[in-house]
Amino acid sequence: MNAHYADHLSRQLFHDAIDHTPTRKGFGDGLVLAGDADPRVVALSADLVESTMIEPFAKKYPDRYVEIGVAEQNLVTVASGMASEGLIPFTSSYAAFSPGRNWEQIRTTICLNEQPVKLVGSHAGVSVGPDGATHQMLEDIALMRVLPHMTVVVPCDEHEARKATQVIAKTKQPAYLRLAREKTPIVTTVDSPFEFGKAHVWREGSDVTLIVAGPLAYEVCKAAELLAKEGIEAEIINSPWIKPLDNETILKSLKKTGAVVTIEEAQAAGGLGGVIAELSSLKCVVPMERIGIQDAFGQSGTITELWEYYHLTAPYIAKAATRAHERKIS
Repeated sequence: MNAHYADHLSRQLFHDAIDHTPTRKGFGDGLVLAGDADPRVVALSADLVESTMIEPFAKKYPDRYVEIGVAEQNLVTVASGMASEGLIPFTSSYAAFSPGRNWEQIRTTICLNEQPVKLVGSHAGVSVGPDGATHQMLEDIALMRVLPHMTVVVPCDEHEARKATQVIAKTKQPAYLRLAREKTPIVTTVDSPFEFGKAHVWREGSDVTLIVAGPLAYEVCKAAELLAKEGIEAEIINSPWIKPLDNETILKSLKKTGAVVTIEEAQAAGGLGGVIAELSSLKCVVPMERIGIQDAFGQSGTITELWEYYHLTAPYIAKAATRAHERKIS
C-alpha cells in the first residue's frame, strides 16, 4: 500500500480484487451483535425485512421483532413508545420512506421527547440504481441533521456499518444510520478505528483536504492518486459522523492544507457539503468545492452510469480538488 495511507485500511486498496459488499449487510450483522449484547434491542420493519437486512435478527430473535407493514408513520411512532418503556428500537425502511415519508413523526414523537430510537434509512443515494428518482433518497442527511438531539452517521463500507450499528445501540439519543443498496468497495478492516463522533485521517497530505462520508470513499482514494501524479498531495478524512461532527480533526486539516473538497452521495446543499461549509465559514475560511448531487433528483441507471452522470467519480473529485487548490494559490 502507498506509504501515505493509514495502515489500518484494506490491504486490497487499489487492487482489482478489492472486495465489494453493500453497507446494509454490515447493518444486518451489527444488529444481531447488538441484540446479543443487550436484550433491550428490538427491531421493527415496514414490510422490508429482507432487503433492509433485518431478517437475520428477526430469525434469531422473533419475539423481539415487530412487522409493522407498509406504514412508516406507525413504524417510528410505535418505536418511540417502545423506547419510552426502556427498549432500544431499531427501525428500518428505505430512506425515501423513512425519513422521507415520516419526518414529522420523527421530529415530534422521537426527537422532541428525546427517545433513543435508532432509525435506519436503507437504499439511500443514486446508487439505488434502476428504481429511479422516487426511491433515490438524496435529501435525508439534510433533513435529519437539523433535528435537535438527532445524531447522523454515514458509514463508508460494511465494516463501518456494522460498527456504527453497535455504537448507536449504546447511545441514549436518537440516531439516523444511512445505508446504501449496491455493493461498494470495502476500504476499512475489522481493526480500523471507529468511535462515536470521530473522523479519521486516512491519507496525509499538505495541499488540499478531501472529506468523505459514505460509499464514495474508494473513489476519493483513487482521486488522491490522480492528484499525486500532478504534484498535488491530498489529505483524506473519512467523516462518517455528520452529527456530531469532529470539528477538531477537520479544522486541523483545513488549517494545514488551506483548501477543501467534500464528497458524498447526497444533496451537497444541507449534506456533508453544507456541514463543512458552515464550519469553515465560522472557524477557518478556505477555498471549497462540493462533490455531490447539485440540486437535482436521481434517475434510473446502473451505479456506474449514475456516479459518472452526477460527476461523483475519481476524475471529477480530482478536478474539484485542483480547482480548490488553484484558488488557494491564485
